[in-house]
Amino acid sequence: MSRRPRPAYRPGRSFKPLRHPRFWAALWCLAIAAVVVSSLMPPPPMPDFDGSDKWSHFLAYFALAASAVQLFRGWPALLGAGLGLVLLGIGIEYAQGALTVDRMAETKDALANTLGVIAGLGTRLTPLHDLLLRIDRGRSSGSD
Repeated sequence: MSRRPRPAYRPGRSFKPLRHPRFWAALWCLAIAAVVVSSLMPPPPMPDFDGSDKWSHFLAYFALAASAVQLFRGWPALLGAGLGLVLLGIGIEYAQGALTVDRMAETKDALANTLGVIAGLGTRLTPLHDLLLRIDRGRSSGSD
């Protein structure tokens, strides 16, 4: 009895048809891990002018969500990633209050995280939503 050859790896239907989906997904996971670690480490000694750290929260979660737009194909996957990021932001705020002595949980930080996720997911509605796909395939313009 002959065996059929095993098909080449095909990423799940949730990913865009990237040439290197595992690589890009791994980078996204590393970015998430970096946000988690930096959120739970002792804060660097710097003044907070008028809540400017809220911009840092917003931008970090914007970047994570906008990266998800580059990786995932459709709204169901994007909304799942967005919900996961929102819950991560809330969980990190809780962990800062419960597990660290030099950080504290702030509702406004969780709100800034959530607004960053919403804005990042909003990049799905812009012409840049397939930028990584064009880069990964070695093209600077055009579509499939």
